[in-house]
Amino acid sequence: MTRAAFILAVLALTGCGADGPPITPSINTTVSVGSEGMRTSTGVTVQTGPVTVGAQF
Repeated sequence: MTRAAFILAVLALTGCGADGPPITPSINTTVSVGSEGMRTSTGVTVQTGPVTVGAQF
C-alpha cells in the first residue's frame, strides 16, 4: 500500500503544471464478486500528448 500511495503522490505532483501545462491523471477502480470472494483492482493512467503511462494495483 505504501508503494501505491507513493505513486499516486508522484502523479499528483506531476499533474500540478509547475513546468508546463497540467496533466490530468485518470483513476479506475473495479470491484468484482465471485465464488472466490470479493476482489478490487485500481489503475492510474496519465496521458500527455501521444504518451500514456499507466499502473495497476
